[in-house]
Amino acid sequence: MSDFDIADPGALPIANAMSRKPRIALALGAGAAKGLAHIGAIEALEEHGYEVVAVAGTSMGALIGGIYAMGKLDIYRDWVSTLARFDVLRLVDWSFSGGGFIKGDRIMAALRELIGEVNIEELELAYTAVATDIDREREVWLTRGPLFDAIRASIAIPTLFRPYTHEGRRLVDGALLNPLPVLPLMREDADYVVAVSVDGAAEMQKPPEKDVAAVADTGYAAKLGRLIGRVLPQGEQKIRDPGAFELMTQSMDLMQANLSRLRLAAYPPDLLIEIPRNVSTVYEFYRARELIELGRERTTQALEAWKPRLRASR
Repeated sequence: MSDFDIADPGALPIANAMSRKPRIALALGAGAAKGLAHIGAIEALEEHGYEVVAVAGTSMGALIGGIYAMGKLDIYRDWVSTLARFDVLRLVDWSFSGGGFIKGDRIMAALRELIGEVNIEELELAYTAVATDIDREREVWLTRGPLFDAIRASIAIPTLFRPYTHEGRRLVDGALLNPLPVLPLMREDADYVVAVSVDGAAEMQKPPEKDVAAVADTGYAAKLGRLIGRVLPQGEQKIRDPGAFELMTQSMDLMQANLSRLRLAAYPPDLLIEIPRNVSTVYEFYRARELIELGRERTTQALEAWKPRLRASR
């Protein structure tokens, strides 16, 4: 692992679109459960004939991008699509020390068991996970070493997940400084840079359907389910005061969306695909099917409206 070192991307040759698929370098933004939309976005890009040759991700974007680079995205998609609310809770290892409410060991162990482990250098695609060195106050690009170590560092949302210590550094969520990592892709040999942001403008949302299959009606599971419903409120129509956790995540979403806009102004991709930032809350992984389909729909719409131009240099 090392700090980023920008290489001169040089001139990119104009691709012959008739002889091969257009190559894209793909930036996947942070967004917790909203980041499941990245799965649908990737599938739509492939269905439209694009070849992803490089991926850079922050937080959930680093997770989805890393699993995709392993060639295991279908396995993860099928698994996450089966999760109910109670299943999500079981993956949480609560902690009240170490700088975060969640250790993160349990979810990483589950993913390693499901997907396996690999070093980033062994991936067929160029891959970068973005994290933040909280003590040195700088962005870090993770481009080698165990993949899930890089992912664990990139997803360490401050106060929610414990920071991840690696090579003497305390690393936290890359979204703190770079929620949509387009810049790492500027050095890649690709025809286009495509970015998928889950920090798009908020839209009116229908309340999600209740997850009736998540817990049984009686017994301990029912009591736990009601507790989860209080801790993680869903689709309430009446006006109410937000809880501390909800207010914190809404504030972070707002700051992240504004930081994304600043980053995009400095390093604009060839195509920006935006998912509304209020499509889900941090923890709603049990809505995977809906969020994946939303990513597919928004990406298809963006591609159909896009008029790409190959260019000799970036």
